[in-house]
Amino acid sequence: MMISSMWVIIIMFIIGNMIFVSKHKHLLIVLLSLEFIVLSIYFFFMMLLSFVDYDMYMLMVFLVFTVWEGALGLSILVSMIRTHGNDYFQSFSLL
Repeated sequence: MMISSMWVIIIMFIIGNMIFVSKHKHLLIVLLSLEFIVLSIYFFFMMLLSFVDYDMYMLMVFLVFTVWEGALGLSILVSMIRTHGNDYFQSFSLL
């Protein structure tokens, strides 16, 4: 049971990274792929900590930082849409 679910988590992580690398045109897709990667890491930590009978306190800390990362990404997305009108990376210059 644990081996098959570990393969699913590894496949989730790889698919999230492939989407992150290949779909770099829109900021929203990049943020969704990052959340998918974080979700796979969360499942991995949950399985690992339950397998070794460890305290789940670190999962709470991980979730706090995940929510913070999601809120920061959404605020950047909203400010980018308000200033440029869309979420294309090519529509603004970093210089």
